[in-house]
Amino acid sequence: MLMLAAGGTGGHVYPAIAVAEALVARGHSVDTLRFTIDARPATTEALERSGFAYDVLPLDAGWRRRAVLANVGAARAAVRSTLLARKLVRRYRPRVVLGFGAYASLPLVLAARAQHIPVVVHEQNARPGLANRIAVRLGAAAATSLPGTTLRGAVLTGNPVRPAIVGLRRDPSRPPIIGVFGGSLGSALLNDAAIGLHDQWRQRDDVAIDHVAGPRYLDECQARITARPGDRLSYRLVGYEHNMPALYARSTLMVTRSGGSVAELAAAGLPAILVPWEGSAAAHQVANARTFADAGAALMIAERDCTSRRLAVEIDALLADPARLDTMGTAARALSRPDAADAVAALAEALAR
Repeated sequence: MLMLAAGGTGGHVYPAIAVAEALVARGHSVDTLRFTIDARPATTEALERSGFAYDVLPLDAGWRRRAVLANVGAARAAVRSTLLARKLVRRYRPRVVLGFGAYASLPLVLAARAQHIPVVVHEQNARPGLANRIAVRLGAAAATSLPGTTLRGAVLTGNPVRPAIVGLRRDPSRPPIIGVFGGSLGSALLNDAAIGLHDQWRQRDDVAIDHVAGPRYLDECQARITARPGDRLSYRLVGYEHNMPALYARSTLMVTRSGGSVAELAAAGLPAILVPWEGSAAAHQVANARTFADAGAALMIAERDCTSRRLAVEIDALLADPARLDTMGTAARALSRPDAADAVAALAEALAR
């Protein structure tokens, strides 16, 4: 039995599923793999679709800055989750545990190390999060997505990406589609910018927008988008995109945050405008975005500068320069490691032996 711990956002969950799929491809039976996850609906839905068995820990939110009462509740949930994780480890007796960062992975990692079970943690971001830093201090082996990530003894594997994205063949639509995606939780800032683009571009039929608002923002966004006579812009609005590979395939350019899911942009060879969330732990989204911008794979815009007018200028400049978009896509692919999931799976197998 191998156990995998994931949760928090899609940037943590989908790499874990990719590694589980790689383990199956390496000969492990599906029923020898089991997840522990948080209670967020997006996480449970992703595991349901994956077909892997899972146990849910009583966690649905992480630590919040300057939110004392909320953190008291989070601390209680963390204690309950750690006790439950200990019971699960004793029940399943895994040979190795794989953790994928974020608060949701820590209870299982702590329970495994308390019973001297080997642990591998994978860090998706350029700057490691607290959960993985704690795990490494407790003796976990580490795998990282990007060079220079400061985890002791880490192996650079790249960020595991779902096979459907690794093998993706992009065929951008005409007119060009601009994808706007604020991550699995959504982004109020990017939603405001996308709706602003809608208002500016109502009369245009030479560009389209595919806007993934996030489930909690969908109703608000729908209420703010009003049709007017003569509107020509093609504008698709959804709360959650269940088929991200299809969105990557048809998009010409993606406007998005820069969490761990930037690895999917790299694997897809998709040019991007990245707007890092400046409140991310250790400013890891800023570091991720800078890595892509320095490689020529993306433009980086700070939150304070992310207005619909600024985006319109940058998008139009890129659409007017197809050669630059092609160069950005090539640079993005150069940052990807298609064998990352297999590399992490191999590391887990080595520890299990």
